[in-house]
Amino acid sequence: MTTTALPGAVRLPIAESADCHRFYIDGAWQEPDGCAHAFTVVNPANERELGRIAMGSESDVNRAVAAARRAFPAFSRSTVQERAALLDRIHALILERADELALALSLEMGVAITYARAAQVPFAAEHVRVAREALLNYSFLQQQGTTAIAREAIGVCGLITPWNWPLYQVTAKVAPALAAGCCVVLKPSELSPFSALMFARLMHDAGVPAGVFNLVNGTGPEVGAAMAEHPGIDMISITGSTRAGVLVAQAAAPTVKRVTQELGGKSPNVMLPDTDFARAVPLGVAAAFRNVGQSCSAPTRMVVPRGALAQVDALAREAAEALVVGDPMSPQTALGPIANRAQFERVQHMIQVGMEDGARLLCGGPGRPEGLNEGFYARPTIFSSVVTGMRIAQEEIFGPVLCILPYDTVEEAVTIANDTVYGLGAHVQGTDMEQARAVAGQIRAGQVLINHPAWDPFAPFGGYKLSGNGREYGRHGLEEYLETKAVLGFFASQAS
Repeated sequence: MTTTALPGAVRLPIAESADCHRFYIDGAWQEPDGCAHAFTVVNPANERELGRIAMGSESDVNRAVAAARRAFPAFSRSTVQERAALLDRIHALILERADELALALSLEMGVAITYARAAQVPFAAEHVRVAREALLNYSFLQQQGTTAIAREAIGVCGLITPWNWPLYQVTAKVAPALAAGCCVVLKPSELSPFSALMFARLMHDAGVPAGVFNLVNGTGPEVGAAMAEHPGIDMISITGSTRAGVLVAQAAAPTVKRVTQELGGKSPNVMLPDTDFARAVPLGVAAAFRNVGQSCSAPTRMVVPRGALAQVDALAREAAEALVVGDPMSPQTALGPIANRAQFERVQHMIQVGMEDGARLLCGGPGRPEGLNEGFYARPTIFSSVVTGMRIAQEEIFGPVLCILPYDTVEEAVTIANDTVYGLGAHVQGTDMEQARAVAGQIRAGQVLINHPAWDPFAPFGGYKLSGNGREYGRHGLEEYLETKAVLGFFASQAS
């Protein structure tokens, strides 16, 4: 592991704008309703103030929901072509403003600028393009004898997005909601809000009708809870921790609204005995540490044959030590800081827990990397000879911490892979595709990747068990925002 120099001061124009102290409601930037307090957003690379935003309240949510309800009748009746054209304009503006959005992401949550440009922004744009394609190819009315099966927009949707993939998760929800004909109220994370505010500006410039898209900043316990409880919201979609997802579902229950949740994960990466370890292990380390390990589907449990443990250990350590940690603005940096102080402290605590529980530390460990004395930087850490019952093998750490767990039989490998309360993602490696497919079929997870394939933005994404319910991306993501109506006699030749 090497480090780059600490960052200098880089300005983010939107952080100094008046829009940070307002909310986007009913097609305009509006002042908070009442005396809103300001929240300080910290640059995780240097622990200094990046800017401040206004924090909303229940009354702000009420205004946003009222605007969305007014807009829904007309927008839900808009044509497929009209909604596709809107998505086209949104997609084009994301690509046009990609550098500005990447800068915001890097400053607000510490992602390396190279990764923001190569992944976070273009993947966010892909969600919009894919929603458009799904819309144009979707049959909203199907015939079943003389009965019509219609799929209709569910209504007003409350969207709650996290701090780790801020723009990516916004478009993963907003784009299919708009494609379905729904109106939305968005609550982005207050810890990384500036890319979402820039997205609101982009939506305005794309010509979204007033009230169709609304944004209210605030905390989960105040704004998020007000959205979940609101009788005027027909659906809640949340990406966040399992704890947050449970609280939202509980708050939503009295109004019997639909709740979709993309929550935590502790994804396994099962390496079968015939794996090409020289290829698979470095790719596995990179996948576990992408976005500084702050991805709910990161494969942070590497499950390997006991006979190959020494080889895997050496390859994994070499891959981790080659990573450059430091200034996210540097083109040489692979890993920037952890996104916020609370998460940095969580990662440090769990590294200490791993050491105390007897896991073998291959590299990394507690504390900041050498030469980085400020900022929420963590050392890329790998533990080996991990036992599946250890806390580091069970709890979501959400940082650059990888566990290597040995197995003796393939059956044991599957048992270890499934020994988790989560079921979001999984990986399987092996040259015998029949065996790899069989193992993939036995893993209880919503998405399984065999031999590190290319990302498929049309593949449904979501979890089993405590990883949530519902699916995002492509046709399956679009259908989450639709209700089903049966109209009997619709195709009858004449009245009886």
